[in-house]
Amino acid sequence: MPGEILFSQEAGIATLTLSNPDKLNAVDADMWRALQRSMSAINGDPSVRCVVLRGAGDKAFAAGGDIEEFLTVRATVDDALHYHEELVAAALDAVRACPVPTVAMIQGACIGGGLEIAGCCDIRIAGESSRFGAPINKLGFSMYPGEMAGLLELVGPAVLLEILLEGRILSAHEALAKGLLTRVVDDEAVEHEALATAARILKGAPLVARWHKQWVHRLMKGSPLTAAEKRAAFDFLATDDYQEGLDAFFAKRTPVFKGR
Repeated sequence: MPGEILFSQEAGIATLTLSNPDKLNAVDADMWRALQRSMSAINGDPSVRCVVLRGAGDKAFAAGGDIEEFLTVRATVDDALHYHEELVAAALDAVRACPVPTVAMIQGACIGGGLEIAGCCDIRIAGESSRFGAPINKLGFSMYPGEMAGLLELVGPAVLLEILLEGRILSAHEALAKGLLTRVVDDEAVEHEALATAARILKGAPLVARWHKQWVHRLMKGSPLTAAEKRAAFDFLATDDYQEGLDAFFAKRTPVFKGR
């Protein structure tokens, strides 16, 4: 039975659940396609202010790709290029390109493709018993370069090479120390902390969250900002939310942002 991506939305928070419980939520081809479609739809929905990605149940975020289907979906070079470029990398790019904040709620195994997905999220909350790695060197294949971007940007070449060359499985606290995670909490507190993180994000101005993501990604390119970009950094001055933020500050009340 193929896996699926479950979608729900409540009060500005969209939740995407990687669901393939018989295989510890291993991500199959249909799930990669669905993840890209779901993220693309979210990216065009102004009512969504935060995205939470999680695995079904508490045993795994995702235990990698579905290795059983590798014999068919990437039997040739052309098949493999299509699978990894058009399915996997495209889905990961859609997560990275999400204009609103993304939170990975990690319980259990976060391996291979699961680690790639989590690495593309802005914030990663994990339980103490979670484990991380990409031991594909033991399976005789390498990580596709198009799938490395999120992890490389997150932890840098030294840590990424350590993960790939040794193929070790890391504990949550070791993953935290290496920069793979934002924070580690008790296993029973993962869902509460992830949702609390999303709630804190929702308290801020929606456009500001989008702009902060936009500018961080832009600065990562390394090239100097143009004069037009420098002026665009002050687009907030013309927004209603900026005026609301100031009014609320001086009135000592909680601001009510409208996203405009």
